[in-house]
Amino acid sequence: MIIETSAPSRVDLAGGTIDIPPLFLFHEGASTVNFAVDLLAKCRIETRDDDVIVLESVDRGVRFETSLDRIGELKNEPRLELLSKLVYFFRPETGFNMTTISEAPAGAGLAGSSTLNIACIGALNKLVGDRYSPDRFIPIAANVECQVIKVPTGFQDYYSAQYGGAAAIHFSPEGIRREALDIDLKTLEERTVVLYTGEPRNSGINNWEITKRHIDGDRELFDIFEGIRDDALNLRIALLGNDWDEVGEILKKAFPHRKRLSPMITTPHMDELIETALNNGAIAAKVCGAGGGGCIAFYCEEGRKAEVEASLAGQTGAEVLKCKISTEGLTLNVS
Repeated sequence: MIIETSAPSRVDLAGGTIDIPPLFLFHEGASTVNFAVDLLAKCRIETRDDDVIVLESVDRGVRFETSLDRIGELKNEPRLELLSKLVYFFRPETGFNMTTISEAPAGAGLAGSSTLNIACIGALNKLVGDRYSPDRFIPIAANVECQVIKVPTGFQDYYSAQYGGAAAIHFSPEGIRREALDIDLKTLEERTVVLYTGEPRNSGINNWEITKRHIDGDRELFDIFEGIRDDALNLRIALLGNDWDEVGEILKKAFPHRKRLSPMITTPHMDELIETALNNGAIAAKVCGAGGGGCIAFYCEEGRKAEVEASLAGQTGAEVLKCKISTEGLTLNVS
């Protein structure tokens, strides 16, 4: 049996970091807004006639073997730690080759690990006979990733990977709810440039330190998160109303909130790239993920996307990513 899955990565537009539990419980109306892009994480599982398990990451260039009778050792295996912990969690009863590849650049801030997580869960769940319904995939993904990174992890990235499209994710004491945003995706795509800076992400925001400061009652931090929450709520309204001028204004005002959260969200090289884009038709910049490297999404003036791309194309180490909004989330094929 061959099982093949894929899931899209994402660009986060507003509300990032507030999706980490328990932070969203302290900000009524906490939300994030993001959209999926067709830079895919893919997983392929091929069953074997023996008890050998082969785990391989093509883009990372790492491969190793174990066996069914040693599957318990994967709990603490440092090589391909996410894959190892997922296999340990599902505990398949047949040998298999598992191969993964991620199309997003390493450390891009496009939720590559969360996307791979969902793709692997879809494949492994099929391998063990659909043990879990799809509504369990996201809690499993978040819990296993927490075991890997050893601190609480945000939730928004799993939703874009599993469902695709543009969405607002709403967080409240009663749970997490995904709202698919019925918006003009073509216009959003035509006005957005996604740039890989050439610098792998280096945790511009230390989520665990921020979480501890917030719980300890840092008033300034609380107010910053209130602003981040409001940016996401306002952006949702502007997108649903096709008010593209207001979208630009909200994204422009949101950037200082992220910088207040951590001045290290941008590097000097990123600041230069942002200045270049703003001088050539970009209205606003959104650092993707935790920042400190990775990708920047630029929202452009109408009709000036190509001009922004051209201005960035010659910058040292930078790469304009030719990605499109993905309306499809997790896909699965069995042969």
